[in-house]
Parts: sequence; structure tokens; C-alpha cells
Amino acid sequence: MKALFLDRDGVLNVLRHNDYVKCPDELEILPGTAEALALCRPHFDYIFIVTNQQGIGKGLMTENDLQAIHAKLTSALPFIDNIYHCPHLEKAHSFLRKPSIGMALQARREHPGLRLKDCVMVGDSMTDMLFGRRAGMTTVLVGDNSGCAIEKPWLVDFKYGSLLEYALTLGN
Repeated sequence: MKALFLDRDGVLNVLRHNDYVKCPDELEILPGTAEALALCRPHFDYIFIVTNQQGIGKGLMTENDLQAIHAKLTSALPFIDNIYHCPHLEKAHSFLRKPSIGMALQARREHPGLRLKDCVMVGDSMTDMLFGRRAGMTTVLVGDNSGCAIEKPWLVDFKYGSLLEYALTLGN
């Protein structure tokens, strides 16, 4: 079985620079995201979100706040099978926090037939690409953040302007 792993902020919703999505009202889904997931669905057994959420560790929001945000997200994007998150601060060096692969291993534990080498990681940062590479996935960089494609080209298998641009290539 294969899965599409997606970062959240900057891939599915607008990235709030130097801030966090702390409540459902602050969640702004990027244009074309629902269409992109509908196009991806036939090509993957599962679609997962993997997201670092250190705003919880910083006390800027609670787990309940995050659940409310994710309820709004999955209501708008019903193709999501599960959301994995890490609430820990970066300095905690949690195995769950990307670029460590704890969230990928959680998904594989919950879905034993999942073969990470057949999976795809779509993200907008070097951290996302390193997570995917460490887990043995194909990596897809989206958005205008070309920094890691230039600095670390070995991390990026494909680059597209958006998740929708990537989705439109599936099946071709």
C-alpha cells in the first residue's frame, strides 16, 4: 500500500510567516487544494498530513485548539485519512518532529501494509524533504520556496508551484 504524506502549512493552507494557525478562523485553505486531493485520491491508498505544531509546546494553543483546526480542515478536505502531529518544541529533539521520521513510523504501525518506499512526501521546506528522504519516500517540493532545491538538490525529486500542479501530473 502507498500513501501521500502532506505537510500542512504552506501546502494545504496559507503559511503564516513567523506565526501559527492557532484557531480555526486563522486557517485559510490554499486555492485548488480540494481539487488537488480529489485528483490524488485514486493514486494513493491513504492521504496523511504530517505536521510539526510547536505552537502547542510554546503555549500559544492547546491540543483542543489544534483538534478544532483539524476538524475544519478535514471538513473542507474530506480526502484526508489521518493527521499526525508533533506538539514538541524543536529544542526537545522529539523523534516525532520532522525531519525525524516518527510520524511516518506511526502511520506504518497503524497501517501495517504501508510501504514507505512506495509513498510520496509533499512539502514546502527542507525539513519536509529531509523527512521524506529519511523515510525512503519520493519527495515533492511545492510552493515558491526553492531554497532547498538549490541548497540541497539531492533532497528534492520533483518541484512544482503547488499541490495542484503536482496532482495534475499524476496518471500522465
